[in-house]
Order: sequence, then C-alpha cells, then structure tokens
Amino acid sequence: MSLVAEAFVSQIAAAEPWPENATLYQQLKGEQILLSDNAASLAVQAFLQMCNLPIKVVCRANAEYMSPSGKVPFIHVGNQVVSELGPIVQFVKAKLYLQWCDEATVGEITHARYGSPYPWPLNHILAYQKQWEVKRKMKAIGWGKKTLDQVLEDVDQCCQALSQRLGTQPYFFNKQPTELDALVFGHLYTILTTQLTNDELSEKVKNYSNLLAFCRRIEQHYFEDRGKGRLS
Repeated sequence: MSLVAEAFVSQIAAAEPWPENATLYQQLKGEQILLSDNAASLAVQAFLQMCNLPIKVVCRANAEYMSPSGKVPFIHVGNQVVSELGPIVQFVKAKLYLQWCDEATVGEITHARYGSPYPWPLNHILAYQKQWEVKRKMKAIGWGKKTLDQVLEDVDQCCQALSQRLGTQPYFFNKQPTELDALVFGHLYTILTTQLTNDELSEKVKNYSNLLAFCRRIEQHYFEDRGKGRLS
C-alpha cells in the first residue's frame, strides 16, 4: 500500500479541486516501454480511476529524466510534481531481475526497448549503463546470484499470499477498491500481458484463478473505454 500516494491525493484534495489538466508522464508505450515502468504506470492510473480523478497520460522518451526522482511514472498536478507509487517489493525485484539479469531477456528485449528512443551509439551506451546500475542494486539486496528458478519461486510465493488474502472477495478490502488493489493490478496485469522470452512468469500468475478474475474485474470496470480487454 502506498502511503505516499494516499497522502498526496489527500493533500491535493484538501487544498483545491483536482485540476482538469492533471497529467501523468510515462515512458513511450507499446514495444518501447519496460515491464516495470508499464506496471507502475498502470498502477497509478488504476488508483486515480478508483478515486474518480481524471488524468491525461503523456508518453515521453525522456520521462525518467523529467522525473524529480529519476523514476516513472510521475504526476504533474497544479504546482506539484510527485513520482513513484510504492511497489510490491517481490514483484519489482522479480521484474528487474528478468529485465536486466536474465541474459536471454536482456539480449532479445530489454536493450532494444530501453534504447529505442535514442540514436546509435547512445542507445547501446544508455542500455548498458542502466543494466550495470540495476545489477548493482540487485547485488546489494542479495539478488545478484539468484537463478531464474529461484526468482520464479519467489513470484509464486507472492502470488500465493495475494491469492489467500484476496480469497473470494472482489477486492482486497472487500467491496471497495483501494490503492493496494491498484498496485496489485498494475503489476499482475503487466506480467500477464507483456511478451517476454518465455511464459514462465505469467504462468505463475495464471495458476491463481481469483487473481485472474481480480485483474479482469479492474480492467473491465476502469479501463474498458481505453480499448484494453486483453484478459477477456
């Protein structure tokens, strides 16, 4: 659950009406957006939709360099700029590992996506720089020497915990969605719909029918008019 997001929305709502020109900035979409960035963006959008707060989504190749924290997405509301919606730790670690530490994914997908907005040789330089940065972080948190099977097992354990917590309820706190639902949706939906070198990660999520139903529920209720329907 993101206390930052909750505090931010409460602060804005208390200070003044939510502006019509509120904007969410993210990296380029489609084949040019990374798994973790797409998940974070979807989580923020879902949370704001649940709060009935309109937001315009703008895709920029240099979004992470525009962000005050260097991370995307970020929101520009009135005179305030806020970045990052607190992640679900295990999912973020797993996605970072797959994107930057699994050599097959790095070679076939990550470098091309991350470097796509930039000309040669900058595209290669920035991609390798980002990979070095992420690998250093993964090593610092004890994930540097993990195998893919160990990462997938961590994801499965996380899904199992989420599935047990959700149970038969429509949302994690029963009938009304919260920022926790937005966070879980953003990460699960991205895992389910993003093409990687294999389907092992998405298959872990698909093993839990209530999590699949949960993602379909939020997609249909909050994103139907955006032409998604990829889990139908």
